[in-house]
Amino acid sequence: MTRFVRPAAVLLVAAVTLVLPATLDDSALAVYILLGLAAIVTAGVSLLMGYAGQVSLGQGAFYAIGAYTAALLSLGGVPPLVGLLAAPVAAAVFALVIGTPLLRLRGHHLAFATLAMQLILLSLAGQLEFTGGDIGLQAIPQFSLGSFEASGAAAYAYMTWAGLAVVMLITHNVISSRPGRALRALATSETAAASSGIPVGRYKLVVFALSATFAGLAGGIYCFYTGYVAPGSFPVLISIQYIVMAVVGGLGTIWGAVVGATAITLLVQGLDRLASLPGMPTYAPSVLSYAVYALVLIVVVLFMPRGLVPALSRRPDRKPRR
Repeated sequence: MTRFVRPAAVLLVAAVTLVLPATLDDSALAVYILLGLAAIVTAGVSLLMGYAGQVSLGQGAFYAIGAYTAALLSLGGVPPLVGLLAAPVAAAVFALVIGTPLLRLRGHHLAFATLAMQLILLSLAGQLEFTGGDIGLQAIPQFSLGSFEASGAAAYAYMTWAGLAVVMLITHNVISSRPGRALRALATSETAAASSGIPVGRYKLVVFALSATFAGLAGGIYCFYTGYVAPGSFPVLISIQYIVMAVVGGLGTIWGAVVGATAITLLVQGLDRLASLPGMPTYAPSVLSYAVYALVLIVVVLFMPRGLVPALSRRPDRKPRR
């Protein structure tokens, strides 16, 4: 049954994904696109935390690098496709450079180091002239390929979810491969993995760069969709949001990123509407977000420690045969 149910479920999700952009209005399409972009980044976070056992609070930095790379190249006259392809490459190269010293740290030390990396990067982007300073980069050209130009939100929705499909395929291949088994051993115990002959440092660096690649791809799509990037587009809260999405959906699962991103994105949209009600203070959105993230994490850790996807897919225990 599982052999038939899983392909049927994948085909159903693919069909819904293709139909939704044609049926949603502009405001719902914006949420749909942001949801897909969040799922792309969260897939990398889930792979990094669920398999390599590394906690990163700086995925927003790689998201920003991808966006700025695609924006700068497009504004410089480079074809948008080249800018989009360069976005994940730039994020991966940056991750390889800073990952070499940072990944010597572990646990909360690594988490705070990656958080500091994002703060430093955003501070530099707000001061450098070629990045537009605090104002950012504006009038970014629409994505185009030959005679095709993505002028509507529906085109970016298809582009986003096509990118997510590629990311999920790559994640599936990594998990199913021999390096994927090595990563599972690495997440369990670095000492045991090293004693088994696994190059721990190299694997940690590669998966760190792969998660940055996913974030850079999402950032490239984001810059063409919005036509504007600035340091304020990538707050620290967005990195925390990706962690929450990965934990809620299920670390180390392929569909956990999609489920977690969907649940948290819809929850954030509801909080934004609540915070915009008359009489609410201006700081209500950020306060509500942090409070709800903490509450969601506590509930998930207590009642579904492995996340939504493992909890929902867990099979009931079979009765022993007599």
